[in-house]
Amino acid sequence: MHLGPLQSVVIILATAAGIQLTRWLPFLLFPEKKEPPRVILYLGKVLPAAMMGLLVVYCLKDVSWTAAPHGAPELLAILAVVVLHRWKGNVLLSIAGGTALYMLLVQAVFA
Repeated sequence: MHLGPLQSVVIILATAAGIQLTRWLPFLLFPEKKEPPRVILYLGKVLPAAMMGLLVVYCLKDVSWTAAPHGAPELLAILAVVVLHRWKGNVLLSIAGGTALYMLLVQAVFA
């Protein structure tokens, strides 16, 4: 399927408008001088941990615990993420380190 020039421009404008709306809407709804609603403050506290839990469950959903290597690469990578985060407190370093270790384990050690 080929899009015409007008269709391409409409798609670009709609995408740009959607991006701008999502970027500016929080500032319009919650100005700096006004205290955000309690529910927003609560969500800001609980959602990061909930998302990390969701990602861990998602990453472990297809692991075969009964067949070799019995989830060892995944568990070692999770341990590395926890240790790195406790040690340095840097999310980017923790995720990158755990990912690098996992890739090393599945491609070189447990291959």
